[in-house]
Amino acid sequence: MKNHMRSIVWRYIASSYLYNLIFIALVLLGLIMFFDIIELLRRASKFDNVPFWRVMQMAILKLPEVGQTIFPFVILFSAIFTFWHFNRRYEVTIFRTAGYSVWQFAAPVIAVGFAVGVVMTTIVNPVGTILIQKFNVLENNLIVRDAPQISYFENGLWLRQPSDEGYTILHSRKIDMNTKTLQKITVLSFDNEDSYKWRIDAPSGQLSDGVWEFKNANFTEPSEPVRENVDIRLPTDITASKIRESFADAPSLSFWKLPSHIRTVRQTGFDAANLRIHYQNLLAQPFLFASLVLIAACVTLRPPRTQAVFGLIVVGVAMGFVIFFLSNFLQALGASHQIAVPVAAWAPFLITVFFGAGVILMLEDG
Repeated sequence: MKNHMRSIVWRYIASSYLYNLIFIALVLLGLIMFFDIIELLRRASKFDNVPFWRVMQMAILKLPEVGQTIFPFVILFSAIFTFWHFNRRYEVTIFRTAGYSVWQFAAPVIAVGFAVGVVMTTIVNPVGTILIQKFNVLENNLIVRDAPQISYFENGLWLRQPSDEGYTILHSRKIDMNTKTLQKITVLSFDNEDSYKWRIDAPSGQLSDGVWEFKNANFTEPSEPVRENVDIRLPTDITASKIRESFADAPSLSFWKLPSHIRTVRQTGFDAANLRIHYQNLLAQPFLFASLVLIAACVTLRPPRTQAVFGLIVVGVAMGFVIFFLSNFLQALGASHQIAVPVAAWAPFLITVFFGAGVILMLEDG
């Protein structure tokens, strides 16, 4: 009978928290989508042929990626609201009278927070990366336009650069960013109607200021003899910094694909610290979500007649922002190799759980 009652209490607390979490998530995501639509409309207003439904589509595609950023706040705010609601209706007092400690009362909420973190890492993140890639394609085609596109796969580097006459696609099997040198290069040029114009094959090439330099290259045009061993200079808007940034574009990479991509980036000689921190953050995310529930419990599970309850709730919300900025600060330190990558990724969780557990222990047993 006792276990049955405990199961009912667990389901009641967990379902109440989950309902509040979904409600707050929908409200915050709706607000973010609203402001995203306004910003996209402002950017799209520079062009005449961007329909409103495309702007809506872009805002929806971007939403999961933005949602991952705000979800720690969703976890914290919904936990604060849930505990405050229970406390205001004296349900906490009833549970305490029935012999439940703060830990037992908070355990269902912690479990839900951890489970949501697992779902966010293993499902929402991979889906979000697919959608943000679609968003980037639409943004490049409809709003940014004429922006170079850079991708790196196991078979090498791919670059697409538009121009007034069409566009060029460059492929290199190897790249050395220290010397800005590419090896085993193929360049294909097309006009605005996607018709083939010419081709360059070169053993190596180098990126200088605003130009690709290919030496001992073969130049091929339709219905023309191949010009062999010629030096060619090809203008470009691509810079070495843009290539580096594309390698470390963590939001466009799925949690499941990050380990292999990190290995690929390391093999090319690039700095993978930012990607490693992002991967470790995703691993730590369920634990961070669970620890944020402890912060919520600290500031809300007080006697309902205590005058300082509202002030404590404000402190809890402020602590959420402090944890957010601390996490970003530690990530910056880790990316610049000032601290170790695991420390940069896991320190926010450790600080949060030790603080939350310490305060609860002091209030419960002090």
